[in-house]
Formats: sequence, C-alpha cells, structure tokens
Amino acid sequence: MIADLTHLWTYLSTTSLLWLTLTLAAYQGGQWLFRRLGCSPLLNPVLIAIIVLLILLQATGTDYQTYFNGAQFIHFLLGPATVALAIPLYREIELIKKAFVPIMITLLVGSLTAIVSAVGIAWLLGGEKVLLLTLAPKSATTPIAMGISEQIGGLPSFTAVAVVITGISGAVFGDFILDRCHIRDETARGMALGLTSHGLGTAHALQRNRVAGAFAALAMALNGLLTAVLLALLVGLM
Repeated sequence: MIADLTHLWTYLSTTSLLWLTLTLAAYQGGQWLFRRLGCSPLLNPVLIAIIVLLILLQATGTDYQTYFNGAQFIHFLLGPATVALAIPLYREIELIKKAFVPIMITLLVGSLTAIVSAVGIAWLLGGEKVLLLTLAPKSATTPIAMGISEQIGGLPSFTAVAVVITGISGAVFGDFILDRCHIRDETARGMALGLTSHGLGTAHALQRNRVAGAFAALAMALNGLLTAVLLALLVGLM
C-alpha cells in the first residue's frame, strides 16, 4: 500500500497540474482564513500560501525547479496582471495630476531611504560588498530588482528572496505602522505601500480601496525605474 502511494506521488509530482493546483488551493485557503478571522494583516493570504507550500515542498522532498515547472503558468500571468494595474491608474488620473509634485518628492525620498537603510544596516552588521549590492534594490519589484542586482554585481537569486521578504513585511505590518503614525490619507498610504513593498504592498492597497491601490501601483512602477537609475549612479560614484 505504501509503495503504491509512493509511486502515485512520484507520478503526480512530475505533472504540471499538481503544483499549479496546490498553489491555487493554498492561496484560496489563505483568502478564506483571512476573511474568516477578520481580515487581520498577520493572516495575509500570500504569506499563508507561502508557508503552506514551503511545508509541502519540505515534506515531500520536492526541489524548487520541479515546483516551478508546475506553477510557471502563474508566473506567466504576472506580466498581464502588472499591465492591468494601468486600469486603477487611469481611473484616478486627475487625482494623480493634482498631486504630481508631492508624488515626485515622496518617490525620491522613499527610494533613497529604501536603498540607504538596507545597505546601511547590512554594512553596520558587517556585511560584505556583494551582500550590500544584493540588498540595495530590495524594494523594487522582483524582475527589476534581479536585473539591477545582476548588473551592479549582486546575487540575483538572493535579491529575489530579499524582495519577497520585503513585500510580505510591508503587506503584513504596513497598516499597523501607518496607523501608529496617524497617516489616514489613502493616497499617502498607497504610495508608502507600493514604494516600499512593490507588488505585495500594491495588492494589499487594492484590498483597501481604489485610490490607495492606484497610488500604490504608480509608486511601484516609478520606484522600479528610479531605483535602477539611482543605483547605477551611486555604484558608478563608488
């Protein structure tokens, strides 16, 4: 019986639909738990899905490449999903035009703070140069951050991990920090979440309301571009 189950699992684990189905099921389960328990940020659906999938991968001895081969359809949809963020931006275009100057100031200050804080903390803890370069773009969205990391001499794979941790941290603790700072304006909250926590922060902002989601999407896109420019200049000067 055990041998039959082992053979069955070996077969299923190599099929594309298994890990795709498990990924979707883990996220849906996280959504259900998130809503059931009062939409607490600590129960972020993405965080729950990641934990469940990590446990499954560890328990079954499945390597990441095997998982990715099955779940790559979701990865493919990241492109269309990112493009679709233009819709909330278009809906709030007049509000964005009115706040153009504050947006640019926030973007510059926020992007520099994200870079300097990550590099500064790692440096104070004794991190080597390659680690500093790896962590520098951690607040940009994953594809941009990995590209920047590779170009400036960092480790792209480790950068991707740092980006995910940054995104989850912002989605889970962002509202708590903004509430404690008495920041109630949805445009400011959206900018903060999108700028510091990229895609996951933007997804969380979209759950709040349309305005926060639009400004988070704008901040995520512009911060990716500005981070690339700033790091190219800073590394050149160094």
